[in-house]
Amino acid sequence: MTSLLSSDRLAINQIAVRFGGLLAISDMTFAVERGSIVSLIGPNGAGKTTAFNVMTGFLRPSAGQVLYKGRDLTRLSPPEIAQLGVVRTFQRTSVFSDCTVFDGVLTALHLRGSAEFVGAIFRSRAVRDEEERLRKETVELLEFVGLERRRDVLARALSYGEQRHLALAVALAAQPTILLLDEPAAGLNPYETRQFMDLIRAIRDREITVLLVEHDMHMVMSISDLVYVLNNGRIIAGGSPREVQNDPEVIRAYLGQGLGHA
Repeated sequence: MTSLLSSDRLAINQIAVRFGGLLAISDMTFAVERGSIVSLIGPNGAGKTTAFNVMTGFLRPSAGQVLYKGRDLTRLSPPEIAQLGVVRTFQRTSVFSDCTVFDGVLTALHLRGSAEFVGAIFRSRAVRDEEERLRKETVELLEFVGLERRRDVLARALSYGEQRHLALAVALAAQPTILLLDEPAAGLNPYETRQFMDLIRAIRDREITVLLVEHDMHMVMSISDLVYVLNNGRIIAGGSPREVQNDPEVIRAYLGQGLGHA
């Protein structure tokens, strides 16, 4: 059996989060294996976004560890965590709204650029070569997310679904090894959701691990290797989609409404 502390997996170990006297998350433990698609689901208010905030350094837990590549992420800042390869998207899609689609992704790529400041001032050959490389990579990312024909459109003029794809391109610009998606299908119509499901599978094919919080149960059960269920701040079930769908405690957590509508 693989150790929970293995460095090539994201291991959430006995995480607890308190807000004053409120226990938002209690003893949360689960793991995300390399190369998998894992979903974290649960009713509204279960603690899912709080869990994401802990994993990505936006919130310090009251107890526990989040381990990846031999590091305790709870001791690191969000930029340090991103540099390790753990990158997230957010529910809001205000991505470089005043830039064109192309410039927004190019800007995200520049954030990890390696050119030295002096070279940038004098436009050295190395800087010019890097600029050309980043522009080529921008084109490749836009092709991957299906926005190559929208490259010259302002981000704020994109449809909601297209903005989701742009947010994904910006996240991929950070070269994640683990990508955390916070309700990526929220607000999408069925056709857009199917497109996004295909994108998630394509991301996994690039050897990027995916962890998502999502309310669309058809999407979750269709693409996930493993599903964990969070309710009242604790993991109440985990397993394959089929196992989770048939778990009596999971069904009770959703108040009998059925996972298809949760």
